[in-house]
Amino acid sequence: MKPLVGVTVIELARVLACPFADMILAELGATVIKIEQPGTGDETRSFEPQVGDESAYYFACNRGKQSVTANLKTDAGRRIVRELAQRADILIENFPVGTLARYGLDHATLRADNERLVYVSCTGFGQTGPYAKRKGYDTVFQAMGGIMSLTGERGGGPVKPGLPIADLTSGMWIVIGLLSALNGRAMTGKGCHIDFSMLDGQVSLLTLAAGRYFALGEVPPRLGTEHPGRVPSATFACSDGAFVHITCSDQHWLPLCKLLKLDTLASDPLLATNAGRVEHRERVMDALTQAISGWTRQALCDACDAEGVPAGPIKNVAEVLADPHVRARGMVSEFEHPGVGTFGALPLPFKFDGFANPEVVRPPLLGEHTEQVLRERLGYDAQHIAALRRDGAI
Repeated sequence: MKPLVGVTVIELARVLACPFADMILAELGATVIKIEQPGTGDETRSFEPQVGDESAYYFACNRGKQSVTANLKTDAGRRIVRELAQRADILIENFPVGTLARYGLDHATLRADNERLVYVSCTGFGQTGPYAKRKGYDTVFQAMGGIMSLTGERGGGPVKPGLPIADLTSGMWIVIGLLSALNGRAMTGKGCHIDFSMLDGQVSLLTLAAGRYFALGEVPPRLGTEHPGRVPSATFACSDGAFVHITCSDQHWLPLCKLLKLDTLASDPLLATNAGRVEHRERVMDALTQAISGWTRQALCDACDAEGVPAGPIKNVAEVLADPHVRARGMVSEFEHPGVGTFGALPLPFKFDGFANPEVVRPPLLGEHTEQVLRERLGYDAQHIAALRRDGAI
């Protein structure tokens, strides 16, 4: 049995953050009913890259769900969502502030029919505050939340990470909040409303950077791959044009100097501790950069492994997905899709002992489960369903 079997989630959300959260819940065993607009569905179904008539973007964060079409601009469409919410454990939405209240699908309204409902509102800036009505996307939250200011080469301009970090981490924050609320409901018998702001989520991630500011009044500068409080911790260029990232604590310093034949650095008492190496950062980094430039990536990684020095090659996506350890851990999988055939997928990174492990399940076709859900969960008969379809409600 999977750990979330028996939990029902209604997804009134689109694009990435909330769908990613719901995919995690689905592959942990929850039944996730994704409400989509008839005819078009979640707009990411049209996002690039396209695989046949489907979107790899949609595939990446909508696996394992049931797709039900419901037109929220119709009374009948809104009634479907209300009736599903009466029978659900969780509802997740990412509409602009106030939108669902106009539809009668806000937390206050739905709670009247189901006080056990855990209702998540995910917005860019939250339900309150001076920015509550503002619009935003992942990169806007990265910019305003500080991570872009920390990312980039020394002396260069800000750079966004190569993945939509604000969206992905927001999805993880949402899952944490939901599981906490379910545990609380088990004790009180009542659900709750979770007001989650994607900007709040990014501010919470500042952690160590904020810690330096609180302790030192320091606004951390961009340092490329270097660490503000640890030396060495950086990426170095090798003779073959590849890169290796090395991070050392004090116990690794002398082994690193030994393998690189940096006897002068090894014998210098000023560099024996991390504090000293931070103070003499430029000298240490210059020496390491020069010494490592004569090594190939593989030779350096092998030597670091032999000496117990933490190091790793900088790999591109293709190299990561072909890595034998990644493969041995089952982190590359696939699913069969009726329109696309076999397609690759990244499983959830959990290995349970005591529950069934998550499985990769294909994403749904648009509206694939509409009739099944209306019939089995709401008791609609064929005539009622046909009328809803004729009227454009589904």
